[in-house]
Amino acid sequence: MTHPAPTGWSRVTAKLPRTTSRLVRRLALASLISQILIVVTGGAVRLTASGLGCPEWPRCTATSIVNTPEMGIHGVIEFGNRLLTFVLTAIAIAMVVSLWNLRKERKDLFRLAIALAAGIPAQAILGGITVLTQLNPWVVGWHFIVSMVLIVLATVLVNRVRLSTAQAARSAAPLGSRLLRQILSAAAVLTAVTVFLGVIVTGSGPHAGDAGAARNNLDPDLMTRIHAAPVYLLVLTVAVALVLVYRESTAPRLRKSVVLLAAVVLAQGAVGYLQHFLHLPVALVALHMLGASVLTAAMANSLYLAVSRQEHATLDLGTPRVEAQPADLRDAR
Repeated sequence: MTHPAPTGWSRVTAKLPRTTSRLVRRLALASLISQILIVVTGGAVRLTASGLGCPEWPRCTATSIVNTPEMGIHGVIEFGNRLLTFVLTAIAIAMVVSLWNLRKERKDLFRLAIALAAGIPAQAILGGITVLTQLNPWVVGWHFIVSMVLIVLATVLVNRVRLSTAQAARSAAPLGSRLLRQILSAAAVLTAVTVFLGVIVTGSGPHAGDAGAARNNLDPDLMTRIHAAPVYLLVLTVAVALVLVYRESTAPRLRKSVVLLAAVVLAQGAVGYLQHFLHLPVALVALHMLGASVLTAAMANSLYLAVSRQEHATLDLGTPRVEAQPADLRDAR
C-alpha cells in the first residue's frame, strides 16, 4: 500500500516538538517576559509625554506608516513601542506552532497559547483607540489592565509547560493547605483591586502621556489614599501566607514562590510610597509600573501552585522530565 507524499505542512509538523521540550518552555518564558517588557515600554511612552508621538493609528501619521524625523524623539519612542508588538506577535505565533503536535493531548497549553496570541491584536486595537481618543485616561487604564490579564495567562503557561502530558492528566492534592489557598485567593483579589486603583490614581496624576491629554478629574491625593487601603491589607495577607508556608511544612517550590511574592509586595509598596512623597519622579513611576507587572506574575504564580490539582514542577529551564514517546519515534533515532 502506498502512502501519499508528505505535504509541505506535514514536513514542518514532523519537525515540531512532540513533548514540552526546552524550546516550548523557553518560548513560554519569552511570552511572559515580552508581556512585561511591553508594559515597561508603554510606560516609557506615557512618562516621556510621547503618547501622541504618532498621532494616527494604525499609521503613524496620515501619510506615513513610520515616524518621520520631524516628529522628533516622541515619534521614535511611540513608534518603537508599536514595533514591539511585532516581537510579541512573532513569539506568540512561534508558541502556537511549537504546540501544534500537542494541541489534542495538551489542550490546556494550546488554548493558553491561542489566548495570548489573540490578546496581542486586541491590545493593538485598544492601543489605537487610546490614540484616537487623545489618550482618554479610562481607555489607557483598560489598556494596562488587559496587559495584566495577559501576564497572568503567560505565568500559568510557564507553569504548565513544565508538566509532561501524563503529569498534566493526573490529579494530585493541592500543594497548599485549605487555609493557605484561601489566604492566597484573598491576596489575589487584593492585588487585582490594588492594580485597578493604581490605574485610577495614574489617570488623575500628571503623567498623562501628552501635555494636552485629559485626566479623569478625580482628586489624586484622595485616590492615592484609597489606593493605599488595599495595599495595607495585601501586605498583611501575604505576611499571613508567609507564616503559614513555614508552619505547615509546605512544599519548597510553593514556599519559595510565597517568599518571592512577599519580597515583591514590600518592594512595590516601598516604591509606591517613595514616588508619592517625592512628587512622582519619572524613574520611580516607571519602576512602579514594572513592579505592578512583576507583582501580578508573582501573585499568579503563587496562587497557581497553591490551588492547582495537577503535579507541579519548578520553573527553571533545565532538563525536562522524560515523557514516553511512541515506539516508531524511538526506533527512528
